[in-house]
Amino acid sequence: MQHTPVLIVGGSLVGLSASLFLAWRGVPHILVEKHAGSSPHPRAMGFTETTIEHYRTVGIADRIPQAPPGARLRRVRVASLSSDWIAETDWTPGQAADRSHDLSPCTGAAIAQDKLEPILRDAAQALGADLRYGVALQHVEQCADTITAHLRDRDSGLEYRMTADYLIAADGAISGIREKLGIERNGVGHLRTLRSVLFRCPEADRYLERGARQFEIEQDGFRAFLTTYGDSRWVLMFDDDTERSHAGLSEAVERVLGAAMPFEIITTGQWEMAGRIADCYSQGRVFLAGDAAHQLPPTRGGFGANTGIDDVWNLAWKLARVVSGKASSSLLDSYSAERQPIGLLRHQQTFSRPDYAKWVGHSFKPADLFGNDAMEFGQLIRSSEIIGTAPELPAAASPGEWRGQPGTRAPHVWIMKGSARISTLDLFGRDFVLLTESDAWREGVNGLDLTVITVGADVIFSPEISFGSVFGIELGGATLVRPDGVVAWRTDSVFNDADVSMVRRLVGGKT
Repeated sequence: MQHTPVLIVGGSLVGLSASLFLAWRGVPHILVEKHAGSSPHPRAMGFTETTIEHYRTVGIADRIPQAPPGARLRRVRVASLSSDWIAETDWTPGQAADRSHDLSPCTGAAIAQDKLEPILRDAAQALGADLRYGVALQHVEQCADTITAHLRDRDSGLEYRMTADYLIAADGAISGIREKLGIERNGVGHLRTLRSVLFRCPEADRYLERGARQFEIEQDGFRAFLTTYGDSRWVLMFDDDTERSHAGLSEAVERVLGAAMPFEIITTGQWEMAGRIADCYSQGRVFLAGDAAHQLPPTRGGFGANTGIDDVWNLAWKLARVVSGKASSSLLDSYSAERQPIGLLRHQQTFSRPDYAKWVGHSFKPADLFGNDAMEFGQLIRSSEIIGTAPELPAAASPGEWRGQPGTRAPHVWIMKGSARISTLDLFGRDFVLLTESDAWREGVNGLDLTVITVGADVIFSPEISFGSVFGIELGGATLVRPDGVVAWRTDSVFNDADVSMVRRLVGGKT
């Protein structure tokens, strides 16, 4: 019977990201996926700055075409693609669709999921990942000290067992693993079932020059949504669950184009508009990720696929430390504690915005809306692995307001390391990092499992943007950043034994 430290079930976007992040950290694992490859329908296509930051850390961002600086994801209401715009709509009322350009070294990417997945697959395999497509999970058993998975190769019919220390369930919204564990989900639930048609129309691409990529189609007796994957493939989502013949689909495409253009129908799809968040994201040695943990509809804020990628970015470094023996298994308890509230936050924010608010019932209580920068760069996570997240703090705020608040993503600014201009985010990824302007800290934490970076010697901040102002600490203080780039702790104090004990507890090192 083969054994692996980590078994990933599900080889789509989130499962592949988990595999890449684990492989980059040197964690042996096996991924199984029942399908032979990517879905014929491209599905997701908008990937946020934070997602591209994760891919940048593991070295593949240059393989993903990023949006030009200052690019906006614009949505407009029209009678047809070729008609005049009726109005432009925003994702967050009162705010522009774009985010502040100086908060990230990345700009996000508009790439179809079926084109991103091969990039992830190749990168993970190059780092040693064992990816097995066409292998279905039959059932799984969990004991106190191991996971046993019963698998079946769909081509050969061969059935075999595999054991693992931990399992990542990235097996989708109807996750059989989650159901077997008996983990409940809550949220607005099922709202509607919608159908779509994917078609190719190169001539339609010229209408993108006007600046919009998403089109709300409004005609008498006909409502639909049209968007593009940027490669001459377009998807038309109908405002109903009506099954249409090939002729009916062609007529609808002609109707939304509004002008004579040759096109080719590629495939059709059907999807559920729903909101469901798992009550917890882990049970024993099993961890839910992606749609298995949170089912959310497509949004202009990128709250679906990107949230799942964030899940496994959070989980991968924790599994790496536990599998390597650098941390106890209790570190893994923080995964659900940190990620499940983020799923709830994004659920509330999704269905409180106009795009989806019209579909929820009166029992749903809308939340106060956070701005685009806050939701992308300023979500607050809380757990025992972070010190300094007082209960009165908001669930999200802009990075400028946080200024390095523990529980938030470390802020990005451009700095110098030797002769190279880098982002502060480039300092993080592998280890815990202690940033300070005081030499006393380097000697004081000697022997702990972390990297010390002395500002003013190892890296240089610009005179206009000081280290203290960016990270919110006084001269002589320090900030501790986790391998996932989240601030775990900070102090204004000069080096002292009490603070060293706090750092030691968080990194799990020994003096």
